[in-house]
Amino acid sequence: MDSSTATSLWDELIGTQPDPDVWVVIATLVAALAVVAPPGLWRVSRNAITIAHEGGHGLVALLTGRQLTGIRLHSDTSGLTVSRGKPHGIGMILTAAAGYTAPPLLGLGGAALLAAGRITLLLWLATALLIAMLVMIRNAYGALTVILTGGTFVVVSWLAGPQVQAAFAYAVVWFLLLGGVRPAFELQAKRRRGGAGDSDADQLSRLTHVPAGMWLFLFHAVSLCSLIGGGRWLLEV
Repeated sequence: MDSSTATSLWDELIGTQPDPDVWVVIATLVAALAVVAPPGLWRVSRNAITIAHEGGHGLVALLTGRQLTGIRLHSDTSGLTVSRGKPHGIGMILTAAAGYTAPPLLGLGGAALLAAGRITLLLWLATALLIAMLVMIRNAYGALTVILTGGTFVVVSWLAGPQVQAAFAYAVVWFLLLGGVRPAFELQAKRRRGGAGDSDADQLSRLTHVPAGMWLFLFHAVSLCSLIGGGRWLLEV
């Protein structure tokens, strides 16, 4: 790659792109709702939320000095992130808390980038995160899921036109914001039925001696506030 090509790519990465038409923003919102609300489609699309969930655990584990040993994604949309380090303390607490909060916070960050016109930067950052996560995947289904998701980002980033890229970026961010709300309600329903005894909320309760219900409240607060804040940014086009 010569210097002029590298400079062109860098300018494209840090540059801004024009906002899409309002109808595109609304259409991508409707499309995201269409894959989050129906139970049948949600069972498939939830895999992408699991990627963000487990990726959140893994990223925070690394940032807090823990040793990330592997991530597994399962066909029932569950996942497991394993890290080594002290079984207690702030690092473990933040790692456990990062799962349910990661998808909506990623959506909020994505909305901030789109509001600033950084569509290309959003797509490239998402691709880089997926590639980094692939290195830590330890099962075939998880690898396939991440490869397909990352491959979609690569194809759109390199081959699609600006309008398609903008629509795709807005759809992804709407999906993270909307899809980030539903898992906390699902967890609450499971706990009400006496299940999910080893959930993130229950692990956090054992780590902090704070009731699991308070951690569920935190998950709800983060996801709903992210949806409200991110939605306002996306609709201000």
